[in-house]
Amino acid sequence: MTLTARPDADTAAPTAEPPRPLAPILAPRSIAVVGASRTPGTIGHQLLTNLIDERFTGAVYPVNARARAVCSVRAVPRLSDLPEVPDLAVICVPKDAVFDVAEECGALGVRGLVVISAGFREVGGEGTGREQRLVELVRRHGMRMVGPNCMGVINTHPGLSMNATFAPGMPPAGHAAFVSQSGALGVSVLDYAREYGIGIAQFVSVGNKADVSGNDLLEHWEHDDNVRVILMYVENFGNPRKFLEIASRITRHKPIVVVKSGRSRAGARAAWSHTGALAASDTAVDALLAQAGVLRAGSVEELFDMAMALGITALPASRRTAVVTNAGGPGILAADALEASGLDVVELSPATVERLRPLFPAEASVRNPLDMIASATPDGYRQAVTAFLDDPNVDAVLPIFIPPLNTGQHAVAEAIAAAARTNRDKPVLTVLMGRRGLPEGRAELHAAGIPAYVFPESAARALAALNRYREWIARPPEAPEPLPVDRAAADAILRRAAGDGRLQLAELEALQLLAAYGVPTADARLVDGPEAAADAAHALGFPVVLKIVSPDIVHKSDVGGVRVNLRDPGQVRTAYDDLVAAVARRAPQARVSGVLVQRQLSGGTETIVGVVRDPSFGPLVMFGLGGLFVEAMHDVVFRMPPLGARTADEMVRGIRGLGILTGTRGNPPADLPAIGEVLRRIGQLAVDFPAVAELDVNPLAAFDRGAVALDARVRLAPPA
Repeated sequence: MTLTARPDADTAAPTAEPPRPLAPILAPRSIAVVGASRTPGTIGHQLLTNLIDERFTGAVYPVNARARAVCSVRAVPRLSDLPEVPDLAVICVPKDAVFDVAEECGALGVRGLVVISAGFREVGGEGTGREQRLVELVRRHGMRMVGPNCMGVINTHPGLSMNATFAPGMPPAGHAAFVSQSGALGVSVLDYAREYGIGIAQFVSVGNKADVSGNDLLEHWEHDDNVRVILMYVENFGNPRKFLEIASRITRHKPIVVVKSGRSRAGARAAWSHTGALAASDTAVDALLAQAGVLRAGSVEELFDMAMALGITALPASRRTAVVTNAGGPGILAADALEASGLDVVELSPATVERLRPLFPAEASVRNPLDMIASATPDGYRQAVTAFLDDPNVDAVLPIFIPPLNTGQHAVAEAIAAAARTNRDKPVLTVLMGRRGLPEGRAELHAAGIPAYVFPESAARALAALNRYREWIARPPEAPEPLPVDRAAADAILRRAAGDGRLQLAELEALQLLAAYGVPTADARLVDGPEAAADAAHALGFPVVLKIVSPDIVHKSDVGGVRVNLRDPGQVRTAYDDLVAAVARRAPQARVSGVLVQRQLSGGTETIVGVVRDPSFGPLVMFGLGGLFVEAMHDVVFRMPPLGARTADEMVRGIRGLGILTGTRGNPPADLPAIGEVLRRIGQLAVDFPAVAELDVNPLAAFDRGAVALDARVRLAPPA
């Protein structure tokens, strides 16, 4: 006996979509559960029960070598005994039996596998080899596989109604797709979705991601009209560059929200450069997600806060927001949370104030936030929200309701929904506080396309996400174009160092490398005596700077290896002798290659530009303020090259200390486009030459016209 599709015409599975590689897994017409069990509490029993209880519309086949029937459905001992080849096989047998089952699936022509079984790469040792063998088997037969070590897949579309997981219960149907790298977290996510009424279209627990990855699922969901929002919990990015390519394309028409675990800097590499010291794996993730237009949530709760808003309401035209409440405290909390999230709590137009003033008692505060006091009625909410939506100064409204003794949540929710229908172009996000507030009013609000929250902070985060997404899709796509450079000269410098067996460029070489890529540098010469230093200074022009050159000295000033503002040959000779003597005292073991004489440029603002190469993400370009700012404040921005002009400009404008560059206390503003071009050129250098492991330009002096590299350090990667 098999379970066949229900004949209801309105629930037929969609067939207009062309076949896609993951369709046998996410939209199968038939499923075999290999390892289906009659024992309650086992994975094989719960999984089959879920498929039956949720009325999967296709055929379900239990496979059990020792049972004639499981859950009142006739079972077969082997896949080859089935009356048809299933699209999908869900495998929940002991790890050592997985190979025989997978081999049989491949021989029969099964196209999709979901391997629930554990005992693979997650246990290390032999498990890693076991997983590699499984992947080779799957690919040899042209199958696709979710798992191993996963909890399964869900598709709530009424034409499928598939719960092929061992998690109890089905989330409400909706338009959010969710991929989780953690099975345990997946169970919690599904519970949360049910509790808060968040509609899930599809859910995939990818487990070890041995075959089907998050990138594969993104490409599948990109063309699924039933999926409007994509949610992801990830522990690592297997192919970050591919993710950037795919996600940048998808986020133009569907938002993606990611929770990435592992924010700790505990695993950061030992610091060789400032850039390396400031970079951590989470820094690379931030850069990746920002460039792809992906919204990052700090927690699963925040992810669902965002998902509720992104899934059902309009995007605001700006960050201008108004708050209406029946209690002053929550209104103040909301205003604080909105401003902390980068939103604007604006002044109401005079016409709106005059419209609202006669509606409320004298004790009410008719401003933004509007405090209607505890006597506020449902009609008061309706009129206030309607007035805010009509106000040209307001582009989003946040009503807050705390249930008093005599006013019901249903009536207030209906009043807010009625007001929201008067202007569907402006989003309304509601906060229903208290134990009775949210559960009893949420259904009406969600049905009206209004997300509802328990706390003002949650609503503020969600509204901020709406604005960030609106700003992202308003940006035209950017395709970085290469700049003219002297790649041959740069290659010669790096080859010479590699031929000498060196893993670090001398400072003059580092400056020459930058110059080959069109980065302006201060003129400099390497000398080996006081007279040569004086001659070089005369040729370069005064004033000059002297710097010790040594592969063993990281911070020159710490060992007395820098002299500045030298204005005549005598000062240069004296400074040379003093500098060499100081270094000999403080760093007697250091190998000294000479002294660099460099023309001193006065004025300008010190900034820092750097490159670090992450093992997974590849090169990252950093920008920040130089000097003490980078040491003490860590006010830096990272992005993945190659960089377009707009991305480079956003890096420059993305630091907290931007005001220092735009002009403070009468100082002229720095040439921001010139800084941006330096970032683009250094990013291009990092892409062109993987041998550059780390690079620091510190400082890059930013003037009112132009930017010049004054100091540079380059570390090379060891030979492969």
